[in-house]
Amino acid sequence: MNMKEIITPRFMIIAGIILFAAVMRLVPHYPNFTPLAAIALFGGAHLGKRWLAFFVPLFALFISDLIIGFHGFMIPVYVSFALVVLLGNILGKNIKVHTVAGSAVVSSTIFFLITNFAVWAGSPFYPQTLAGLIQSYTMGLPFYHVSMLGDLFYSGVLFGGYYFLQQRYPSLATLKARSY
Repeated sequence: MNMKEIITPRFMIIAGIILFAAVMRLVPHYPNFTPLAAIALFGGAHLGKRWLAFFVPLFALFISDLIIGFHGFMIPVYVSFALVVLLGNILGKNIKVHTVAGSAVVSSTIFFLITNFAVWAGSPFYPQTLAGLIQSYTMGLPFYHVSMLGDLFYSGVLFGGYYFLQQRYPSLATLKARSY
């Protein structure tokens, strides 16, 4: 496999959309209303080469984290977004408004469950009991709702924007990426 097989116009447009969305994370925004899950979902759905589907969105996340800063729960965040990329791989076979919306909700839920569990398990904020775990999830609910709204919004923007680009430039719709 050479670089010409990877760096196609389709790839450049998809990667550009992902990188633009990652920059939106750096713009002042309502807390937790970010494009992160949408980036992972979109990359998983549209970057046909599995390694690119993981690399491009997670690299965009990493670059924005370099600017914003890291915290002690980065591994659960990256694991949750890697799972969202896998969900995007599945979604890529059936992209429709309702499947994108459903996948955005599932993405939010994956992130919520993994990261709140990690906070419960790895910090002194909550007792290491079932009640403490429930408290961790309960305290995270307001963030979950905002995160879900952000995931729905940005998934609509990314998938909808790419759909309209394909309508305007039909060659994008016929340029399918090969999976390896």
